[in-house]
Amino acid sequence: MIPRYTPSDFRDLWTDATRYRTWLEVELAACEAMEVGGLVPEGTAASIREQNIDPDPAAIEAIEKVTRHDVIAFLTHVEEKAGAAARWLHRGMTSSDVLDTSLAILLAKACDLLLTRSDGLVDALAKRAQEHARTPMMGRSHGIHAEPVTFGVVLAGHLAEVKRARHRLRTARDEVAVGKIAGAVGTYAHLTPEIEQAALAAVGLKPETVATQVVARDRHAALFSAMALMAAAIERLATNVRHWQRTEMGEAEERFNKGQKGSSAMPHKRNPILTENLCGLARIVRAAVTPALENISLWHERDISHSSVERMIAPDVTTTLGFMLERATSVVDGLVVYEERMREILDSARGLYFSEAVMLALVGKGIARQTAYVFVQRNAMKAFHGEGAFRANLAEDADVQKHLSADELDACFDLEHALRHAELIVKRAVAS
Repeated sequence: MIPRYTPSDFRDLWTDATRYRTWLEVELAACEAMEVGGLVPEGTAASIREQNIDPDPAAIEAIEKVTRHDVIAFLTHVEEKAGAAARWLHRGMTSSDVLDTSLAILLAKACDLLLTRSDGLVDALAKRAQEHARTPMMGRSHGIHAEPVTFGVVLAGHLAEVKRARHRLRTARDEVAVGKIAGAVGTYAHLTPEIEQAALAAVGLKPETVATQVVARDRHAALFSAMALMAAAIERLATNVRHWQRTEMGEAEERFNKGQKGSSAMPHKRNPILTENLCGLARIVRAAVTPALENISLWHERDISHSSVERMIAPDVTTTLGFMLERATSVVDGLVVYEERMREILDSARGLYFSEAVMLALVGKGIARQTAYVFVQRNAMKAFHGEGAFRANLAEDADVQKHLSADELDACFDLEHALRHAELIVKRAVAS
């Protein structure tokens, strides 16, 4: 995480102070559950809470330099602050009971921040898709003119993809909101499943089905995969914006604000810097998937090879994706759409994109598909090379004339007919 790409709520979520406060909350929730279970004197947790202890990261880190164990350093610090009552904290627990449960709390909160931002991107895409449901533009495959679409349909495709990514995030959030208060190897040797259930419920989590010393890391890998898919959805949108903004196309562009500069050398430049930035940040989010998957395979009941990885990727990736969602929403909201330029590009194709309609009309007259393909292609290629107009070439082709009347040929060149389902597609994406 660097300040340039760090929203303030993510910055606050991943501070050392927040982490230690979360550890203390887990310890106190477990202590309260143990009080009910008769393992700890009644009122212990309340007596500690009354002291309003706010763990001091600097003090904990100073202790850790000696202990070389972060949880022991934390517990030592709390004992210094809370006194005798603190001896009951961590009873029957292992470090991962605190670490994994706290990580689950923080990841769930991060997911909630991501889901709220996802809602903003969904709303922005839905609004612009509906606005341009009937705005015709050239569809492209392989970067080459294909058949007409509408700008609204294109945005609706991005909307549907972001909605799927949001759904995966929601599912992954539920899957990762799992902790453990089950002891050294997950067998409740000095605890009970009932204590775990109560402690985790108090902090908004469910128990791991079968814990080892840790919560299973396939849960975390699912979350990082879901975040990567959301980043990929944003990257595809950003890539399209960059293409639309190319000088040769000029169909849409990022909003260029008053006073903004595009180049230190060339005053005329208006560069797609926001979407280029999004494509770059997507690489960071995507890069976390492999280490998250590799964290799944730990030795026996646990080793700590995953720990160093998670300390880095959990804050970095959730924060980066949060920033991306904000920026993508801003890009969509401010996207400048040049409808006239879209129409110019359509017209520049001289009707070649109606080739399939003509071929199908010939097939409907009993011509073999491959034969019809040859009839249409030879006239399209002549027009492509500047030899007449496509519609006129077809009208003069004896093989085509034999099967299609002028009115039937005209019907093949109907843009409204080609795009008649565009609004339905947009509505389907918005409603899904």
